[in-house]
Amino acid sequence: MSLINDDMQQLLLNFCDPETELLQKIDRETNLKVLMPRMLSGHYQGRVLSMLSKMVSPNRILEIGTFTGYATLCLAEGLTENGLIYTLDKNEELEEMVLNNFAQSTYNDKIKYILGDANETINALNETFDLVFIDADKKNNSTYYDLIFDRVRPGGLIIVDNVLWSGKVLNSNPDKDTKNITTFNDKALADRRVEKLILPVRDGLFVIRKK
Repeated sequence: MSLINDDMQQLLLNFCDPETELLQKIDRETNLKVLMPRMLSGHYQGRVLSMLSKMVSPNRILEIGTFTGYATLCLAEGLTENGLIYTLDKNEELEEMVLNNFAQSTYNDKIKYILGDANETINALNETFDLVFIDADKKNNSTYYDLIFDRVRPGGLIIVDNVLWSGKVLNSNPDKDTKNITTFNDKALADRRVEKLILPVRDGLFVIRKK
């Protein structure tokens, strides 16, 4: 999934802060016990998410797509003293693992873990968000973007994962999944309400700032 070679990836890891023991544990157990472990953000992307969160110093974060909770904990590192992160997922099979991971974290009391269809659970949240991380089913990137946009404060960040899709976005004859990615990317590019750039981190992070 990474767009750079292994040697450069290792250099990048050498020049960023280490993972906590808990994050290492989540990474290891996800790879041992969960299908499609590559969905986990991992060390370097986790540090990027942590840094972006700390730069925003958010009071409210929304994460769409919890998986096993690795990125949730990275994002939570930037929360204000009274901050909260709402993390939404629909995979009930991972609930026990996720709750156990959160329970071992100092951020447990700041995390609101909500299971269900994000199209419905988002509408139930009466919050204004400083930071949103979209990392769920890629065909709904545009839908989630529209659902949350008015709930993001001016100056807030919307971060969307996997927007380079292992480089498949360059294909001249893309498959359906790739078209879903490029359709959202084009939508964000054309949106004059925001400033934006893609970071070539792992599988591509679209960092979008609401004006």
